[in-house]
Amino acid sequence: MDLGAFSISLPVSDIRASHAFYTALGFTHLGGDLDQNWVVLRNGTTVIGLFEGMIDQPTLTFNPGWDAEAHEVDPFTDVREIQRQLQAAGIVVEVDVEEGTTGPGYLTLRDPDGFPLLIDQHR
Repeated sequence: MDLGAFSISLPVSDIRASHAFYTALGFTHLGGDLDQNWVVLRNGTTVIGLFEGMIDQPTLTFNPGWDAEAHEVDPFTDVREIQRQLQAAGIVVEVDVEEGTTGPGYLTLRDPDGFPLLIDQHR
């Protein structure tokens, strides 16, 4: 199963302070909007998302339909198919994407140690 592009999403208390910190480390803007309290940054092949007030713990994030540079790829495994495969493997999906829909959607689950995973399809 191809989960798409990978990044780590971080909950931050001050989006501007965190943005300045990671920019000083050499990260550059890939997407998002500081005024909306979220940005995605890149340093080489490393991608991080900074989210103020949106998530409560670091989250492993996958984006079906995107490559590591946030470019669309085709074909790709739709998030609904990923959900079916996970459920068939006995993995509990906490928040599921509605079957019978198309386009953007997301699901969440946790690994055996309780770490959250977000599979977030944008198209």
